[in-house]
Formats: sequence, structure tokens, C-alpha cells
Amino acid sequence: MRYIRSKSKGGTFFFTVNLADRSRNLLTDNIDLLRNVMSGVKHKHPFTLDAIVVLPDHLHTVWTLPENDNNYQKRWMLIKAGFSRLIPGTEMITVSRQQKGERGIWQRRFWEHKIRDEIDLENHVNYIHYNPVKHGYAKRASDWPYSSIHKYIRNGKLNDSWGYDKTCEFDVSFGE
Repeated sequence: MRYIRSKSKGGTFFFTVNLADRSRNLLTDNIDLLRNVMSGVKHKHPFTLDAIVVLPDHLHTVWTLPENDNNYQKRWMLIKAGFSRLIPGTEMITVSRQQKGERGIWQRRFWEHKIRDEIDLENHVNYIHYNPVKHGYAKRASDWPYSSIHKYIRNGKLNDSWGYDKTCEFDVSFGE
């Protein structure tokens, strides 16, 4: 069966993007490189970054694309390629990837979900912010430095104790 991605223009989307080797800490170890690459792509191919969390081996985001644009695939390709070019080549590269001239940093695919409504958006943003707690990287969501929760706290949308020993009231299996 062939996977068909959403073609909605101007939509809001949740994404999960994983490293090929989930035992590596490349994303947090190279957070400034990742931020710079994402910023450069965002500048050339605009989108609104509604929420993000970066963990050592994967990241989750919610993006809103411009009204007449649906090309999130290009944005992810540019982010992955840009980041990969800046990382020393120490990873295992399969024969398949070698034949295609690929690095072995990222999983080839990513998970995307079109946000349906405000409740769906809130659930996915909560999931993003709670993810470091879920994976045991932090006791409360605001303890994790690589998260948009800090922006939500500054804007008064959440308090800094949100996610502390929180019982998840939202689906905890989005894209993982």
C-alpha cells in the first residue's frame, strides 16, 4: 500500500521526525546547528512554528503553512539535509543509503498529521510539551530546555508547573 500525504494548502500539521539511530543524542548535542538550519529554511520557505520539542533522538512540531502552500515535504528535506551536512560523518550507512548517496542520520520518512480543529491542536501541543516527561528526560515539562513550552509560559497560556506529575488527558501515542 502506498502512503498518501495530505495535500491541504495552508493547513496546520503535527510532525514527528526521528533519527535513524535512536540511541544517538545528535539533536540535543547539536541543538544550535538544528536551530540555525530550521531558521534558515523557515526564512526561505515560511511557516509558523506553533509548537516544538527537540529530544536527543527525535523531535515533534506543529507548523501552520502559508495559505496557498502545502509543501512541508520540501521543508523537511531541506532541514534534514542541511543538518546532515553540518554533522561529522560517523554514522553507520547501509548499502541502500550508500547507493543513493544518503547519510544515515535521519529516518527516511516522517510522521505527519493534519490538525482537524482546536481540540486536536490543543491535544497535539500538549503532547509535544509533555514529551520530555513521557520519555523521562524531565520531571515537569518546563524543566526541558528544548521546548516551546517556555514561550507558552511567557505568554501566559501555561504555568511553569504544567506537566508535573500530570496524568495525561490526551492521546500519548501520536507519531511514535
